[in-house]
Amino acid sequence: MSEETQSTDAAAANAQRGARQVRVGRVTSAKMDKTVVVAVDKPVLHRLYKSRMTKSTKFVAHDAENTCREGDLVSLVATRPLSKTKRWRVQSVLQRTEG
Repeated sequence: MSEETQSTDAAAANAQRGARQVRVGRVTSAKMDKTVVVAVDKPVLHRLYKSRMTKSTKFVAHDAENTCREGDLVSLVATRPLSKTKRWRVQSVLQRTEG
């Protein structure tokens, strides 16, 4: 019974808070302790010429276990502000790099 109440409590809290933002990107820097920089690419159309371009945005994310390396494909989830620039947390490593 306690497991059912915990899952319903979590579902109720998620419904009240709303779905968290999730982004997928590649780690560009893992030199800091428990912190990684992740570049997230998104396709956009040029305003005038209507050609496809790729825009990149860098996010500073919290990596609690220091498991991420440069080049890894990771999933980020939005969280409360952890520092001046960290607003994201590494949810999972989707793909490891060789080496």
